[in-house]
Amino acid sequence: MVATKAPEDAYTAEPFVPDRGGLPALRRAAAECRGCPLHRDATQTVFGAGSKDARVMLVGEQPGDQEDRQGKPFVGPAGRLLDRALEEAGIDPSEAYVTNAVKHFKFTQAEPRKRRIHKAPNLREMTACGPWLAAELAVVEPELIIVLGATAGKALLGSSFRVTQVRGTVLEEEIHGRPERLVPTVHPSSVLRADDREAAYRGLLSDLKVAAHALS
Repeated sequence: MVATKAPEDAYTAEPFVPDRGGLPALRRAAAECRGCPLHRDATQTVFGAGSKDARVMLVGEQPGDQEDRQGKPFVGPAGRLLDRALEEAGIDPSEAYVTNAVKHFKFTQAEPRKRRIHKAPNLREMTACGPWLAAELAVVEPELIIVLGATAGKALLGSSFRVTQVRGTVLEEEIHGRPERLVPTVHPSSVLRADDREAAYRGLLSDLKVAAHALS
């Protein structure tokens, strides 16, 4: 008898992504994704949220603790800070589509009931989740992608991406077979962790104003 591999051992979400049906079908299918081992410990899949007609797509790293519990992206402190910065920059958060490069929460936990500590997804996990992001881009067809942080940048632009080198600039690249315009910036959670939070917030805001100008 030949042992069969579990789907997660293949490290690709491709078999789980439906061919048609738009965002509702993608969201339903993603809830059953077993394309990598991260689904085992996470509470649930956290798929993107927003309109298929959104002009701008914001791509972060992965769900955090609150997002994992609630099943929605950017509902924790970093999400609230991001909404504030978007509004201040002139981008209506309610008109944006928000998602993450990786759809399951990756964390470490010393023991049950202890706080779950965020752990960055690796390249293999990001690549496994890539088909979901490609499907979201194909449906939404945003005019601009705002890249939030290094992990999202690596998922979209390759492992050589460095957010500090290109933040606040408009890039034109082919992403999953589509020509895209992107503005990279830091992840809002890094602002919350910064020693000088006010300066870090001003930097994020400055980058988002570049994005707002690119959309005007």
